[in-house]
Amino acid sequence: MDEDVFYQKLGARIKFLREKAGMTQEKLAEKSGISLDYMGKIEVNINKPGLKTIIKLANALKIEPYKIFKF
Repeated sequence: MDEDVFYQKLGARIKFLREKAGMTQEKLAEKSGISLDYMGKIEVNINKPGLKTIIKLANALKIEPYKIFKF
């Protein structure tokens, strides 16, 4: 899997988990301490989140960080 495909899958997985949790992008961004713009760009593979952001997202979703990578 190349890097671009990885980040496409990652963005789709974050979107899936967010929707499963019943959250809007705005709510997840707020709970994660990131901007709404950055949140949206993660989901459509424009921005590539680092590990710190992944941990923030996982904490906001109340899941273990490794579960974000189950795609």
